[in-house]
Amino acid sequence: MEGYPNAAAKFCKEANLQPQQDGTSIRSRQEIQNFIHNGNIQAAIETLNELDPQILDDDKALHFSLLRLQLVELIRSCNATGGDIGPALKFATEQLGPRAPTNPRFLEDLERTMALLLFPQENLEPQLAALLNPSLRRDAADSVNRAILERQSARREAAIRHLVKMRAWAENTARDKGSSLPDRIDIGLRGEEHDGQSRRQLDVENGHEPMVTS
Repeated sequence: MEGYPNAAAKFCKEANLQPQQDGTSIRSRQEIQNFIHNGNIQAAIETLNELDPQILDDDKALHFSLLRLQLVELIRSCNATGGDIGPALKFATEQLGPRAPTNPRFLEDLERTMALLLFPQENLEPQLAALLNPSLRRDAADSVNRAILERQSARREAAIRHLVKMRAWAENTARDKGSSLPDRIDIGLRGEEHDGQSRRQLDVENGHEPMVTS
């Protein structure tokens, strides 16, 4: 679900399961995410359109967010080199300008992004500094990944993540109702790298009696 085909393949092999998704589809999603994480938004948009052009046509907010991120990367490049801001202004005028009036939030996001051209990076307010934070790329990559999965009518979240959330909810609910639970309960995903002594220590830490085998 998150776009890690090698990890999925190893997990299936160890669990003796058949892969449930086409490897080509996973690699396409991974390629798009990698482009976004690396700041190559134009390549990400082109690859996404090759995969399914209808995604951005139908999801105007997602398309605008990617274009705004592309503008951020252009501004970042201009600031880093001290070069001409003309490309950033041209892109904003041609690509974002016509879309911004269609949604008040689009207009607000564009105005805030353009403010990056007016102030030095070292003196940016928190709201503006956040636009240059890598988390903006991560959020965009996650949004694109979910949009592709939704378009493919696939589950948008890995099952194991859902199970971990359910376990955390169960633990918190039990504690809220006064049940006596250890502060930390190992989730049991440490693999086989621990020897017998380590496993016994984990059992003790989690409030369990060590398992004895005969």
